Amino acid sequence: MSQPHLPPLPHLLVEPLLRTAFLEDLGRAGDVTTDSVVPAGLRFEAVVASRQPGVAAGIDVARLAFQLYDPTLDVTVERPDGAALAPGDVVMRVRGSARSILSAERVALNLACRMSGIATATSSLVEIARAHGKAHVVCTRKTTPGLRAIEKHAVRAGGGSNHRFGLDDAVLIKDNHIAVAGGVVPAIRAAKAHAGHMVKIEVEVDTLDQLHEAMAEGVDAVLLDNMGPELLRQAVGIVGGRALTEASGRINRETIGPIAASGVDLISVGWITHSAPILDLGLDAVTTL
Repeated sequence: MSQPHLPPLPHLLVEPLLRTAFLEDLGRAGDVTTDSVVPAGLRFEAVVASRQPGVAAGIDVARLAFQLYDPTLDVTVERPDGAALAPGDVVMRVRGSARSILSAERVALNLACRMSGIATATSSLVEIARAHGKAHVVCTRKTTPGLRAIEKHAVRAGGGSNHRFGLDDAVLIKDNHIAVAGGVVPAIRAAKAHAGHMVKIEVEVDTLDQLHEAMAEGVDAVLLDNMGPELLRQAVGIVGGRALTEASGRINRETIGPIAASGVDLISVGWITHSAPILDLGLDAVTTL
């Protein structure tokens, strides 16, 4: 399940990530291999193509990487973020300085492969969830430090949705908060006293008793942690539409179907951002110009 009309991220948001990546890769002397082997005036056209089936993501990030490295490069996106890919599909064409293309290649592909892998993993779960219920697949804050914005963008490219971007997005009272506060009820009451009127409150519960406490206090969402399908069905019945229900914990391709069938609104999955394998994209020289 892809998302073919996803707008790209603002360049101002992506450029700092790319500059950091290029500084890391170029080191103190630049690309000594390319500068010594490739003639300075050589120009060619290259394509970035998929080696595997999947969902494209990070294609606009890769385009910006090439053009940030060398603004004279001509880059054409053939399959944008959210597009379904088959082996051999060309996602991008790059024309211009051979030195620039080869020196920018690894940064561009590292990010595009990473993001496309996330989009592909997300898409596989979204398809299963939609076949069994109404639940939306959402990501978590378990992202690569510094890459959260583009990894969450990749989740959207795969048809998923985003949970919190950061700690300041909303109140999410988890088990350790509850332990420190002395219980579900005091934790919720403290959060309500502190949070502004625009801030939503979600509370994590492990048992149906905790769920009853949370619903009695009134919250916007409940995170049903590590509950099996039958317990989730009971929890959804208890909530009765008074709050959003979110299932979380050890969710994968094998378990997501029965979890979605329980009737929950959201299914949060950490591995789509912290452990999804990359989608293999490669750059091939086509012709000299």
